[in-house]
Amino acid sequence: MKLLEGKTAVVTGAARGIGKAVAIKFAAEGANIAFTDLTVDETGLATEQALQALGVKAKGYASNAANFDEAHRVVEEIAKDFGHIDILVNNAGITRDGLMMRMSEQQWDMVVQVNLKSAFNFIHAVTPVMMRQKSGSIINMASVVGISGNAGQANYSASKAGMIGLAKSVAKELGSRGIRANAIAPGFIITDMTAALSDELRAEWAKQIPLRRGGTPEDVANVAAFLASDLSSYVTGQVIPVCGGMNM
Repeated sequence: MKLLEGKTAVVTGAARGIGKAVAIKFAAEGANIAFTDLTVDETGLATEQALQALGVKAKGYASNAANFDEAHRVVEEIAKDFGHIDILVNNAGITRDGLMMRMSEQQWDMVVQVNLKSAFNFIHAVTPVMMRQKSGSIINMASVVGISGNAGQANYSASKAGMIGLAKSVAKELGSRGIRANAIAPGFIITDMTAALSDELRAEWAKQIPLRRGGTPEDVANVAAFLASDLSSYVTGQVIPVCGGMNM
């Protein structure tokens, strides 16, 4: 029996990176996957095909997660197409780094809108569905910088800290309905987002990590699979750092 057999998962921002790794892991564990991204372009279609190749039902939806109405529309569509929604992974995210004194209002607004508001939008949309089912697992993809802060990332850190507070509040509100909510706080994960950094900077990072390496998207996906499955049926309102010990 696969870990997520017969479950349906919604993963936002899943055409690439950590979101894609989570979707692939869930599909390998038997879950049907509905994923969203701003556009379902060649990258998105390739992800859709990779998921279907694992023998599950999978469909990509073009949707701006940061838009309240669009998020609700797409969740309605997914519920119609798949019948139920058991897992939500709020993974859509961007960075617009800069020092506080130079940060523009637009840099702040964009990051909070895409990272934090999209998580609110999707939780708001799936809550009635999960309440009817009396079950569900919500996973917010936060970050270690949401726990410890980071110079040059006030907007990103604030948005990720917000996702942690959001998960904990939802866990308190919806626990009596059998719905769990947790956050994952990835550390330095090797993705397109971090690949832009210089080799020296990456080596510098690795030195600060007890396990002496950057993480992989799969490292994060494995923890997501645990939180999505019944293995974690008594785990809610928690933050699990996946950071090689960088944040203790």
